[in-house]
Amino acid sequence: MKVTWDEGTCIHAGKCVEGSPNVFKVVDGSFVIDESGASDDEIRATVAQCPSGALKIED
Repeated sequence: MKVTWDEGTCIHAGKCVEGSPNVFKVVDGSFVIDESGASDDEIRATVAQCPSGALKIED
C-alpha cells in the first residue's frame, strides 16, 4: 500500500495528523507520510476521513 498526497487539493483540515500522528506528520515544514507508523486498516480509516480527498491509497 502506498499513500499519496495532493498538495493542491489539500485544505489543511488536519484530520490526517490528528487521526494517525505516527503516519501523517509535518517535519521541518514539510508534510511526511510514514506508512510504517500504523496498520493498513488504521491508515485506510484515516484517509477515508480526509475532507478534501487529497489523500489517496494505491494498492
